[in-house]
Amino acid sequence: MRPVPGNLPAELNRFVGRADELAELTRLLGEVRLLTLVGVGGVGKTRLAVRAALSVRSADLEKRYCDGVWLAELAAIRDPGLLDHALVDALRVTDHSGRPAREVLRAHLAGRDLLLVLDGFEQLVDPCAELVRDLLRHCPGLQVLAVGRRPLRLEGERTVPLAPMSDTDAARLFADRARDVAPGPALDEHDDGVRELCRRLDGIPLALELAAARLRALSVDQILRRIDDRFHLLTGGSRGELPRHRTLRTAIGWSHELCAPAERLLWARLSVFAGPFDLEAVEYVCAGPELPDESVLDVLGELIAQSVVVREDSPAGPRYRMLDTVRAYGAEWLDALADTGRMRRRHRDWYMGLVTWCEVDWFSPRQVEIAACADSALPNLRAAIELCLETAGEAHLGQHLTGTLWFYWAGCGRLTEGRHWLERSLAPEVSRDEPREEPGQWHDGEWHDGEGHEGARLKALWVLGYVAILQGDNTAAVRALYECRGEAARTGNALARAYAVHRLGCLALLTGDMPRAERLLRAALGAYRELGEINSNVLMGQAELALSLVFQGDLDAAVALCADVREICEESGERWARSYALYVHAYAAWTRGRLGEARALLTEAVTIHHTFNDLVGLVLAMELMALVTADEGDPAEAAVLQGAAERLWRSVGAPLFGSPTFGAPHEQCERRATELLGPERYGARVAEGRALPPASAVERVLAGPPRAGSVPPRQPSGERRPPPAREAERRTDRETREPAGSPGQIGGEAAG
Repeated sequence: MRPVPGNLPAELNRFVGRADELAELTRLLGEVRLLTLVGVGGVGKTRLAVRAALSVRSADLEKRYCDGVWLAELAAIRDPGLLDHALVDALRVTDHSGRPAREVLRAHLAGRDLLLVLDGFEQLVDPCAELVRDLLRHCPGLQVLAVGRRPLRLEGERTVPLAPMSDTDAARLFADRARDVAPGPALDEHDDGVRELCRRLDGIPLALELAAARLRALSVDQILRRIDDRFHLLTGGSRGELPRHRTLRTAIGWSHELCAPAERLLWARLSVFAGPFDLEAVEYVCAGPELPDESVLDVLGELIAQSVVVREDSPAGPRYRMLDTVRAYGAEWLDALADTGRMRRRHRDWYMGLVTWCEVDWFSPRQVEIAACADSALPNLRAAIELCLETAGEAHLGQHLTGTLWFYWAGCGRLTEGRHWLERSLAPEVSRDEPREEPGQWHDGEWHDGEGHEGARLKALWVLGYVAILQGDNTAAVRALYECRGEAARTGNALARAYAVHRLGCLALLTGDMPRAERLLRAALGAYRELGEINSNVLMGQAELALSLVFQGDLDAAVALCADVREICEESGERWARSYALYVHAYAAWTRGRLGEARALLTEAVTIHHTFNDLVGLVLAMELMALVTADEGDPAEAAVLQGAAERLWRSVGAPLFGSPTFGAPHEQCERRATELLGPERYGARVAEGRALPPASAVERVLAGPPRAGSVPPRQPSGERRPPPAREAERRTDRETREPAGSPGQIGGEAAG
């Protein structure tokens, strides 16, 4: 059987019991399109749903779910506006086009047959119900298995209530988990004490597993003696709750009561984390007079041993997380301590510092590690930004956060979400009551922007313009960048002004106005040099300037700029900007007929773009590789690569930015391949490439030079003529060109 697409997690311990429920769930998955598994928190809904999904993957998969089984975990989502984005992420759909996420989902799912497991939707039941109804109506091959504490109440929905485990299954589960944590003779699942304990815990799997974790320190009899008071206390204090909530509170509250005071305090403080967190974050956010720094690691270790906190390995390194119900219980205790507001601010301050550090370290050999760190921190970054935007007078903090994350939005395939947060942070209703303060710095755990609040806003504006450019939304880009440039000039913020001019030059480049792009980019680079600014953005500006020169036929100057960028990147370990310099250098090499050199440069560029999930750079390199491949004598493979690029452009935005300058090489490749293959064969190979998933397309690009014996390669005949720029403007501009590092002009006509 071919590899199964999907993202279901592997099981870390044995699945025990639930044979009847599993059989019923599997049967119903063959009958209905919307199946909802409901029950109290901790009853084992998620584990059963994933087990059922894993079962169908191995049974009749290619007929029922040929496009896979996918899990979307929604428990950390609180903003209905992020629900669609969460599904886009779960399905691993990368889209930079500026289309609404709902439209992206419909387009992705319309022609696919897959099972989508939605877990933890109850805090957003109404918007989730609307989303599921919409997707089921527009995507006939979609089937949904929803997992939550209440039904969606949709037409055609089949609801399956999940009861606690039977006495036999509960005892088997407890004995199995006991063997994992307590070495020595196996616990007898038929023991009267075990049966009594399972009965008193109402057969709820979460309570059973927490109880088994306590066997490291206590015997079953000791647990039974302690459990009486805990049940009585929680039931007596929760008469207003539904019975199922009282049962859940009993299970979690009993584990909480068995914790030492320091463990209970850390549990409560950890509840401010919305997703995975690392040890350094715990030490900063949660330490204090009652919980000294040096004790945090030991206390955290005890919570891990009790299954309150889970340790997991990730690309960013070891991370910790809490089950949602356990976290919610801790949040109630934090509220009772009247400490929620202070802890949320400390949480925000940590992630403010983390993002600031990541931005600085992005210009270093640790770029891949920084990208993984930002990925892991994303749920907590969302929570931090949300706090800024919902707190009066703190919009500037949200603007600082969203602006400082430019490297993540633009460099790691997060354009759509980045734009969501940038636009929210800049919305008039968010910032209208923003006070004006004098410049400041980090002080007493609070962030004060180094250029006052206006500096944070200006940064968010130019980053918004940058993101909009890459999405092909030129109107929004112009609006944001002109506002940034004007306000920067008014307030004397030379750096923000330089960034605005830089991005206006990038816009001119992508829309095909090469002389204007050159003028603006030279002006921005001159300003950066005067200000002492050196980072990945500055190197990107040099690569963009080099590309404008290639398009105008000045290959020697372009290659010199690329060599300078690559030298700085090699010294600093920077890879992202290097990939664009490689692309421009490859373009110059192809123009000169040096096909082997162009292929080698593009191969390295594609590898880097794929590492960072940078689809803009990837699709540009793939287009050029198609042209190189055609000239090497393999028009069939070139057509496949063009088809693969066509698929990627759908996620990026307007194909080739709608620019005749960028489109000319594509048209040249298409003409050559069509001449050699004929229209019918060319169309078939393009369709073959269009069907390739992005990862497979990358493998195709990296496979090496074309096969021998295709057609004779095109012989170099001097330099190819660059794509048509505005000849009169180009000649005039060539007469007045300044060196790349010269200051030029930032205002007036020369700066656009």
